[in-house]
Amino acid sequence: MDTATNSEVVPNVEDEAFDAEPPTYDDAFPALQTSEKRTDPILNQSSWQPAKFVNRSKCTQVFTVPLEERRFKEMKESQFGDESEQAKICKDIMARKNVTIEISLARDQSLTVVIHGKADDVMKARRDVVTKLQTQANVQMKIPREHHRFILGKSGKKLQELELATATKISLPRPEDGLDIIRIVGTKDGIDKARHEIQCISDEQAKLSFERLPVLKVFHPFICGPNNVTIKQLMEETGAKINVPPPSVMKDEIVVSGETEGVNKCKATIMMIYEEKKRKCQTVSVEVGKSQHKYVIGPRGSGLAEILAATQVSVEVPPLDSPSETITLRGEQDKLGPALTMVYSKANSVVFASVMAPHWLHRFIIGKKGQNIRNVTGEYTKVHIEFTEGQDKITVEGPPEEVSLAVKALENIVQDLKSRMDFTEIKVDQRFHKHIIGKGGSNITRIKNETGVAIRIPSDNENSNIIRIEGDPKGVIRAKEELMEMAHRMENEKTKDIIIEQRFHKNIIGAKGEKIREIRDRFNQVQITFPDPGKKSDVVTLRGPKNDVDKAHKFMQKMHEDMIESNFQAQVHIFKGFHKNIIGKGGANIRKIRDETDTKIDLPSEISESDVITITGKKANVQSAKTKIEAIQKQLANIKEISVDIPHRLHNSIIGAKGRLIRAIMDECGGVIIRFPNESSTSDKVTIRGPVEDVESAKKQLLELTSEKQLSSYTAEVLANPQYHKFLIGKGGSNIRKVRESTGARIIFPTDHDTDQETITIVGKEENVKKAQKEIEQLIKDLDNIVELKFNVDPKHHRHFVARRGEVLRHIAEEYGGVTVSFPRSGVKSSEVIIKGPKDCVEGAKKKILDIVADLDAQVTVECVIEQKYHRTVMGSLGSNIKEITKTHDVLVKFPDKPVANGAAHHEEEPIVNGEVITDNDVEKLPKKCDTILITGKPENCQEAKAALLDLVPVAEEVTVPYDFHRFIIGQKGRDVRKMMQDFDVNISIPPADENSDQVRVLGPPANVKRARQALEEKVEQLEKEQEDRRLQSFEVMVEVDPKYHPKIIGRKGLVIKKIREEYGVRIQFPERGDENQSQILIHGYEQSAIDAKEEILKLVQEYEDMVSLEVRIDRRIHPRIIGAKGRTLRRIMEDFSVDIRFPRAEDADPDIVTITGMEDNALECQDHLLNLQEEFLQDVIDQEYLQQLQKPPSRTPESGSADHQDARGFVVKNAPWDRAPDTTSTDDFPAFGGGVVAPRTSQSWGPFRRN
Repeated sequence: MDTATNSEVVPNVEDEAFDAEPPTYDDAFPALQTSEKRTDPILNQSSWQPAKFVNRSKCTQVFTVPLEERRFKEMKESQFGDESEQAKICKDIMARKNVTIEISLARDQSLTVVIHGKADDVMKARRDVVTKLQTQANVQMKIPREHHRFILGKSGKKLQELELATATKISLPRPEDGLDIIRIVGTKDGIDKARHEIQCISDEQAKLSFERLPVLKVFHPFICGPNNVTIKQLMEETGAKINVPPPSVMKDEIVVSGETEGVNKCKATIMMIYEEKKRKCQTVSVEVGKSQHKYVIGPRGSGLAEILAATQVSVEVPPLDSPSETITLRGEQDKLGPALTMVYSKANSVVFASVMAPHWLHRFIIGKKGQNIRNVTGEYTKVHIEFTEGQDKITVEGPPEEVSLAVKALENIVQDLKSRMDFTEIKVDQRFHKHIIGKGGSNITRIKNETGVAIRIPSDNENSNIIRIEGDPKGVIRAKEELMEMAHRMENEKTKDIIIEQRFHKNIIGAKGEKIREIRDRFNQVQITFPDPGKKSDVVTLRGPKNDVDKAHKFMQKMHEDMIESNFQAQVHIFKGFHKNIIGKGGANIRKIRDETDTKIDLPSEISESDVITITGKKANVQSAKTKIEAIQKQLANIKEISVDIPHRLHNSIIGAKGRLIRAIMDECGGVIIRFPNESSTSDKVTIRGPVEDVESAKKQLLELTSEKQLSSYTAEVLANPQYHKFLIGKGGSNIRKVRESTGARIIFPTDHDTDQETITIVGKEENVKKAQKEIEQLIKDLDNIVELKFNVDPKHHRHFVARRGEVLRHIAEEYGGVTVSFPRSGVKSSEVIIKGPKDCVEGAKKKILDIVADLDAQVTVECVIEQKYHRTVMGSLGSNIKEITKTHDVLVKFPDKPVANGAAHHEEEPIVNGEVITDNDVEKLPKKCDTILITGKPENCQEAKAALLDLVPVAEEVTVPYDFHRFIIGQKGRDVRKMMQDFDVNISIPPADENSDQVRVLGPPANVKRARQALEEKVEQLEKEQEDRRLQSFEVMVEVDPKYHPKIIGRKGLVIKKIREEYGVRIQFPERGDENQSQILIHGYEQSAIDAKEEILKLVQEYEDMVSLEVRIDRRIHPRIIGAKGRTLRRIMEDFSVDIRFPRAEDADPDIVTITGMEDNALECQDHLLNLQEEFLQDVIDQEYLQQLQKPPSRTPESGSADHQDARGFVVKNAPWDRAPDTTSTDDFPAFGGGVVAPRTSQSWGPFRRN
């Protein structure tokens, strides 16, 4: 087709061929214009090589992650400067896979991902992105084991390709497992694709007939039928398996497998339906709003299936990630009309409408407990009304007729509220805001509750002094007055810090805050703030009126000085064995010292290895108490401290490995204290402190050991059962002392701290060590001799030994060399007990059992009355509290049985003794049997255990938690409140939702309840701060912008609007297609940020309004050259001149008009540049068209044979070079290749130069 549009007429080559003589060679091929000879380095190269081109094939993939399948949904919530988790993931994938990844958020909150790079890298990167950013499903499918190798492919290549193509993880069982289950993990679409491909591979390999039918994708619904009825019926009739690709797999095929007969029948039926529909079907396309598509599709595609069943018409809806709003109907001509009606009916069955209402009015519109809004929804039952926090609109969804009525009702409510509600703003210095809010929001909550208004206080990062009050006019005035009064009062306040040691904070606060309450009542205008216990701070802050603060500071300073004076501490070392003497019988001694000296005396626990007693009180009193305690020790034993000189080079060898040698000496000598100098010191002084006799013994052993180390030392080891060690040592070390005295060797037993408990070390001279080793081995041999001993134990005590799975007997066996103790079986009337084991061990075990029996005879039973409803709490989780009490106090605790239903236990009432008459009043005073806990043990232990049980009785406290925060306290499926109950070991009761109560009940031990209450108050404070921040971020600004500027504000791929959003941390919402106000752009965020973003948008709009648009006529044939490959040339031109260039579309009336938009000077310069390019490119286009005309075959039919002959010769010229023989002597035809080269000799043929 001739596309020339200019006035110049291109001559027809056919006319010239018939009318004129053939042109000469010089006319047809004129010589090029001569130019200076250039010197090019390529002429000097010995050989010519073609240029090498590297083919770098790159591709781009775009896919969408729907909102419901997004793993991370925080993209819109991340603040400016923060890097979201999904951004970090994409950055990591980009670095590993050498690709570029762009992610953006669509209006429907779906995530669009663009990946660019090499094809293989893009596929791998896509798989990683889908795995990390999209929620993963997990399915299993059963495939015969013999088909697995075909799915795997050679070296696993086929499986890798399948995983890359579907972005899934496919796991095949190992051959040795013998399983046929294949597991697929990935997105729903990816799993569908993978299942389809795996099933196809399996069907191909099965020993069945397999057919892949070419059926266009658009006709699959007709083959399947409504809800797959047709295909299910066909599979039932033929027994064949029909695999139709899922909607997400764009394949024009249907796979049929099974028995050959059934497959052929299926094939014939499917192809018949296909050919019939292909012949009869027509299509109709309609435009339906994107938001209405889901109503056409229906739940799980039920809408499409209903239309197909009713009209036999297939409805094709574009995918969610497609911007298209076109719905295509495919079916027979007479059925398209009813189907179209059904589509419109479903699409318009639900509409949306918005009612503009300030967000602070929302709670008044809803009404108390939702009463107002319930009236509207009760009248219009099919309408759904949604309030969005922080937005000044209400969304109404439902049938058109009801939506309009509901909107009208809501508008009436809004107008009524606007006439009755008011707001005001007051200016308060930001540094007073936290004091106005109060601890845990107590002050502001009180004002809100009293006045019924909403008070909005800006956050610290807003740097604003404006406080906004909204609500009833009277309440607004009252709240304003109270806030201004607080602000005025705080302006006259001062803050003062006082340093009080943290150890005194608890004393100042007192039990349940009683003491600090007295101080606050005395100085009721002063706020006293203590630091959190975890901060380890000594600073206490006082705030209030100046005079009151000064008085309170002076009072607390005096209190601190008194505490320092009365809390002087001193430590005194008293040998562990004397601690019980310090305490005295029933604590008489320690109580007397405490009373006489007015001090607090703390002793280490029995299980502690420390021997330090701490005394606290006034300095003089502490010194007096210390003197009294040391005097008791001196009365019991003459304490002495001496120094021994031992060369420091021997210190390590004397101390021994892990201190074993020196510990053995200290234990043997009654627990004396032996202190060596530091390792870095060269001192020889070793200090020994303790009772005189023990000190002398320790000194003697140290000197002996030093002498042995200086002379010669020999070491031997003997292995013995750890249970034999105490028998080898003997009572008071008598046995081992005999061995030492007879052999002169030192024998060291392992301590509880040593990991090796069997090795006994012998140190000394070689002959002495061997002699001692022999004696010890003989003792061990004697212990291995088993004997049997029988004795009697009263049967009433048997249960104590066998209870708790024989715990007491197990301890006896461990303590006495693993002896076996046998008590009579239950039901056998016998008192005989049998012990088997080493002789010494058996005797020791017998003595232990008899001692326990004596203790049992001396035991008493004490009653502890605690209401039965608290028993479970007192017991603790799995009885942990009771286990601890029984272990600590060595008692037995028995709880009453659960009450029997229907009064079955009444027969257990105790009889009347001695004829006493018990009145009803006496019965009420008596403790109930179900509340009585029995404690059995030694009298003093029982009393201590009873006190411990009473301390575990739970208390209940109520904590004020605003109703709106209850769901955050509870957490997802109760996870958070369960964790809090576990952490603090309390029960937390949240009131039911219908009560709308703010009181949360905490039940448990007092200490635990206090910690739980503090945790709840901290959580409430945190939630209030978060709520306030969300409120501040909900500020809305509207800006009017002509819709023609919207694409420019959005920018290419949303870059411009994305930059504004990130820079100012705001949300910017453009009007949707079909909205009434197409020029309104809404901005949400912090107030100042939203205003700044609005100014930035208006600045952009002003720049675009200052621009001009020029239309220039550019021949459409050169448009591709101006645009360039992938638009590179066009982008460079637009960047150079700072303009926007738009080329005409195919449907435009004039295809030569190009529009230039930009500043006037830039647009004019760009116009001149484009016209210059037109002149440059147009001549080339005309020349190419001319050559194309020359190459076309003649369109005129020849009339004679001469014409045929001429056509056969083609294009003819005269005097061409090939018409004459070449003149090899001519230097013009055969020029020299360089200066000074001699012409070749005649004897040598012409050709390339040959190297010898």
